[in-house]
Amino acid sequence: MIVGVGGQGTLLASRLLGHALLAQGVDVKISEVHGMAQRGGSVVTYVKYGEKVHSPVITQGEADVLISFEQLEAARWVSYLKKGGVLLTNTQQIDPMPVITGAASYPQDIVGKLKALGADVRAVDALALAEQAGSAKAVNTVLIGLFSRLVDFPEETWQEAMEACVPPKFLELNREAFRLGREAAC
Repeated sequence: MIVGVGGQGTLLASRLLGHALLAQGVDVKISEVHGMAQRGGSVVTYVKYGEKVHSPVITQGEADVLISFEQLEAARWVSYLKKGGVLLTNTQQIDPMPVITGAASYPQDIVGKLKALGADVRAVDALALAEQAGSAKAVNTVLIGLFSRLVDFPEETWQEAMEACVPPKFLELNREAFRLGREAAC
């Protein structure tokens, strides 16, 4: 599962992942749930793959990997992670509307609480790495780079996915963001 807030690039991340999976010769199904994405709401993408996939929907306790573009989204969707699954999260905090209006406070130490639940959490400041690569908008590619460490795909697979999914004028920036995510300490 890939989760985030509208505008963070979760849809490009799912396309990159889907392209890489197809190149590995597996069946892939992707489903996107946008909700109020254009107003900063949650965006969820289900990516299922295997020999034969009949439905893209992932149910609670079924996700092998949860990629979260923002900490609160990680907390919101952690119940979908299966026991022994991996949670990759950006340490970035994006205030939801109740926090912006003062009706609520942003929860503290989300990563620590997720680890206390027993989740295998790998947190990285993907925003800082994206900015280092040249654009805050490359958080998505940083996180896909981090994810790439979990699967044994040839480097060429990822490069071809970026060439197929990223506009040429942003390709080098995204390659650098991917590299930084792949090499990130977490």
